[in-house]
Amino acid sequence: MISIDFSGLSENLSGLSPVTHIGRVSGTGRGIVTVRGLSAHVFIGARVAIHPRCGPPIEGEVLMLDKTEINVLVAGATIGIALGDRVEPVHNTRFRPHESWIGHILDADGTPLDGQFTARGRKEYPVVAPPPDAARRRALGPRLETHQRLFNTLLPIAQGQRAGLFAGSGVGKSTLVGQLARDIETDVTVVALVGERGREVRDFVDNILGPAGLAKSVVIVATSDKPALEKRRAAWAAMSVAEYFRDQGRQVFLIVDSITRFAEAHREIALAAGEQPSMRGFPPSTAQAIMSLCERAGPGWGQVGDITAMFSVLVAGSDMDEPVADIIRGVLDGHIVLDRKIAERGRFPAVDILRSVSRSLPDVASPQENDLITQARRILGAYDGAEMMIRAGLYKAGTEPLVDTAISVRPGLENFVSQKEPGDASDSFAVLADLLTPADPPGGAPSPGGT
Repeated sequence: MISIDFSGLSENLSGLSPVTHIGRVSGTGRGIVTVRGLSAHVFIGARVAIHPRCGPPIEGEVLMLDKTEINVLVAGATIGIALGDRVEPVHNTRFRPHESWIGHILDADGTPLDGQFTARGRKEYPVVAPPPDAARRRALGPRLETHQRLFNTLLPIAQGQRAGLFAGSGVGKSTLVGQLARDIETDVTVVALVGERGREVRDFVDNILGPAGLAKSVVIVATSDKPALEKRRAAWAAMSVAEYFRDQGRQVFLIVDSITRFAEAHREIALAAGEQPSMRGFPPSTAQAIMSLCERAGPGWGQVGDITAMFSVLVAGSDMDEPVADIIRGVLDGHIVLDRKIAERGRFPAVDILRSVSRSLPDVASPQENDLITQARRILGAYDGAEMMIRAGLYKAGTEPLVDTAISVRPGLENFVSQKEPGDASDSFAVLADLLTPADPPGGAPSPGGT
C-alpha cells in the first residue's frame, strides 16, 4: 500500500491568497524591469512573475522599490517583455525541507531534478536567515572520522568546523570534496553545486559521490547556465537544508562548491541594483554576503546538532589574496590549499600541507598525536627548504640530520597523504608513527639523486 505524506498540505494551502495584486511593466533596461502598481504589496527580495504576451511567465526578484515603482531583476533573458505586461507576486515560495529530500538532486526551490517524488516539510526555513547567537554556541566538537589518512592526522576536521578548500581549476577539487562527502562519518551530507557545468553534475553524483554517498546526501544544484538569482539562492537553500537536519539533533556535513561562484552571482545582482564596484569589481556587500552565509554553519547549541562545512574557493593562478579568498579566510576554522605542481607530479589529493592548517588543533588530538603532527610538519618543512639543493645534487648527506631524515621519510609521507584508511584515526596515527622513524641512520640516508 502506498503511503503519501499530506502533513504539509495545510501549510501549502495557507500560503494561498484569495486576492491577486496586479502590476504592469512600465520600463526596462540593463536587465532590470520597472513595474508600477505593486509597491505596497511586495518587499525587497520578493519574487514576482512577469507574463509576456507571448511565451511562458518569467520570474524575477524585487531589488528596489519606492512609492510608485519597483525594480525587478529578471531570472533570465528579458526577450519578449513589453510595456504593459502583467506582473504578479509569486505565492507559495516558502522553503520547507523534508526527510524525503535525502538521496535526491533538487534545485534552489527544493523541486526535484531527478524525476522522483519528494515531500514538503511542515516548518518553513527561510533561505536567508541570521546565524545562531554567538554566546549560545558550543565549542568545536571531537575529530570526525574521514577514512582518509591525511584528514585523520595532519589536517583533522572537527564537528562544527568550517574549512575552506582553495584550489585552481583542474587540480582535483571536485574529486576531493566528493570523497569527503562520501566517507566522512556524519549523519547527513548536504552538497551545493553552484555554477557547475551540467555534465559535471551528473559525473559528480554518479562517479564521485556514488550511490553510497548519495544515499545519505541532499544535492542542491544551480548549473552554470542558470541566472545569478538562482545560483545565489542555491547556496542559501543548501544552508537552510543543513539547518533543518541540524535542528533535529543530527551531525551535518555541508559542502558549498563553490563560494566563488556564489560571490560572482551576488556581484551581478548587486551591480544591477546600482551598487558600485570596489574590490576588483566586487561591490562592498560581497564581504557581508559571504560572512553571513558562513556564520550560519558551525557548532550548534543545546540539543541541536552541528553543521561542519567545507567551502571551496576558486583561486586563479594560486592567488590566495584575491577578494573572495581574502574575505573568507577570516571566518574559517582552517584552510586546505591544493597546489597545481603537486597535481602535475601525480599525487592526489594535491594538498600543500605546509600551506594548509586546521584550527581544530591541538584540541582534537592527544599530546602524543600532536607531537607526531609537529614532527611531520618539521620534516616536510626541512625538505621544502632544502629541495632546490637536493634536486640539483648539491646537498651532501650528513650535513643536516633533519634534512637527512626528511630525504629518507618523505617518499613514505607522500604515499601516506594519498591513502584511504580502512580503520580509524588511531590506525592512521600508528602508520604515521612508523613512517616518521627512518629505516636508516642519518649517515646512511639515501642518495639525493634518487629523490
